[in-house]
Amino acid sequence: MAIDGPSGVGKSTVARLLARRLGVPVLDTGATYRAVALEVLEAGIDLDDREAVLAAVGRADIELQPTADGGLEVMLDGRPVGDRIRTPEVSAATSRVSVHPEIRARLVALQRRVAARFGAVVEGRDIGSVVFPETLHKFFLDARPAVRADRRHLELVASGKDSSYQQVLRDIEERDARDRGRPDSPLICDETYHVIDSSDLTPERIVDRMVATIRRTSGARTPP
Repeated sequence: MAIDGPSGVGKSTVARLLARRLGVPVLDTGATYRAVALEVLEAGIDLDDREAVLAAVGRADIELQPTADGGLEVMLDGRPVGDRIRTPEVSAATSRVSVHPEIRARLVALQRRVAARFGAVVEGRDIGSVVFPETLHKFFLDARPAVRADRRHLELVASGKDSSYQQVLRDIEERDARDRGRPDSPLICDETYHVIDSSDLTPERIVDRMVATIRRTSGARTPP
């Protein structure tokens, strides 16, 4: 099951709930890109130095390991990345690092290997268009930018980080432009997707819609 969409629409939360409902693991592809961004930042490399970025990522050991609760954990150089990949700095660096086709090719290959082995609900920005284009179950989550910025701002404040709503909104709009405009694997939504606007829906209601759509599309029985 593929879930695509821009940042701040609730993809990760919805993916976890859907996976629990269906009894399969979640593959958070965004976390793999955040992990390579963390590797570059911790190495002190200039994000505009393409060759140095590619070299650092090429040296990094990135894996996805099953967890006791049925999830998949991102490991970087043998250590779980944990909350280290959830900082504003890593968020900003991720979209800049992920524009490189060589990095995307490596992580797509990793994601395909893991999904083929375990099955998964997979979320990201090009899952249905590039990573698993043949899957029957493609969802595109979207939400109004102001709603997305408000959600992210509240998350940062709750975690004790200094945060300006206006800056968060600008960051989201800039990231949207980069994600939609990059030449390699841009964020797109075509007729093969089922589009869901999450602006005014709870995660549970979104998952209800997804499960109903999966039943209609495949005719298969899914857990209640």
